[in-house]
Amino acid sequence: MKIQIKNGRVIDPKNNIDRQQDMYIVAGKIVSLGAAPDGFVANQIIDASGLIVSPGLVDLSARLREPGNEYKATLESELQAAVAGGITSLACQPDTNPVLDEPGLVEMLKHRTKQLHLARVYPLGALTRQLQGKELAEMGALRDAGCVGYSQANIAITDTQVLWRAMEYAATFGFTLFLHAEEPFLAKGGVAHDGEVASRLGLKGIPSAAEALALASILRIAKETGARVHISRLSTAEGVEMIRTAKKQNGNISCDVSANQLHLTEHDIAYFDTNCHLKPPLRSQRDKDALSAGLKDGTINAICSDHTPVDNDDKLAPFAEAEIGATGLELLLALTLKWAKQEKIEITSAIARISTNAAKILGIPAGDLSVNSQADICIFDANEYWKVEPSVLTSQGKNTPFIGLEIAGKVKTTLVNGLVVYQA
Repeated sequence: MKIQIKNGRVIDPKNNIDRQQDMYIVAGKIVSLGAAPDGFVANQIIDASGLIVSPGLVDLSARLREPGNEYKATLESELQAAVAGGITSLACQPDTNPVLDEPGLVEMLKHRTKQLHLARVYPLGALTRQLQGKELAEMGALRDAGCVGYSQANIAITDTQVLWRAMEYAATFGFTLFLHAEEPFLAKGGVAHDGEVASRLGLKGIPSAAEALALASILRIAKETGARVHISRLSTAEGVEMIRTAKKQNGNISCDVSANQLHLTEHDIAYFDTNCHLKPPLRSQRDKDALSAGLKDGTINAICSDHTPVDNDDKLAPFAEAEIGATGLELLLALTLKWAKQEKIEITSAIARISTNAAKILGIPAGDLSVNSQADICIFDANEYWKVEPSVLTSQGKNTPFIGLEIAGKVKTTLVNGLVVYQA
């Protein structure tokens, strides 16, 4: 298959490209930018006039709900949502049912996703068996089965000796640990940020100190062991400052922030809006500003969707009992562009945070438009507005705090391995 993408504004942060030029694809690979290769005759021409041609987006944290929770979402529904959002590669969390702590489960997941011919899926294996934080999972076998890193999802390891052993093992073999920083005893029973809104609504709070205390242990052990650690979904101003300091001493630390945290605060809970029941909880305006500043100066490396589809019935319960999570795959691009516009960030830099930077953290061949690279491409209109409504979301999970928002950034075409997998 030979494809020509013509008249588009090609943006590739890795190679410092931002100019209008044509792109030529042969057998799933980008073979030329600008001039057509000798003898090239296209089987398909995609007119990208007025559109941006970027690397396919890379999401660092998404839940696909399979295996075990198909009533909330399926691999097919969520990977269709991914490509509808321009996401061509994503990391999925291990907190499925059963937990991704066995090589056979990972192989089955990889096989299922390949059959769908949609977005590429890179599993994060369970760091400990059953995510119980007691015994390390078979990390080497999970790596061989296709895992690109190891995570505890939202479940903390309370035994620091286990965490130390995990980091020693990871450092020895060059594995990356993806850890969410939250001290479980301080957070126990909490459903919102421990601040004025939680107090007014009578909700049990999760203090910012819960993140800071967990982060202090993780960063200290990482420094001692030399492990490569990625902090998932940072949420507090103190956490940003701790990461900023740690990075000056340790080059093996990276982190991301959820797109939700860049646009929402505790005040968006309003009158018990369960779409805002998230983990980490929506924090204060001060935290939101610090997260944005940290992302802007490079302390925070990337933005993730934190996609967590939830069955609608599970969101109808009272706030404290409602299930945690919100859909995010189809909103990642638009929310990133919205943040960039607010902060006066160049679009090339914004795209890097959801493509090039994320791919580097995962250690995968994605996030760029280099010649001879796989043709995973997102073509979008940065200026077209669309309204976030359940009816327009492809994901089986329709719950998001952004329902009713009109937002710019509409994906027109997504290619994976040189094949059109989504077209608006």
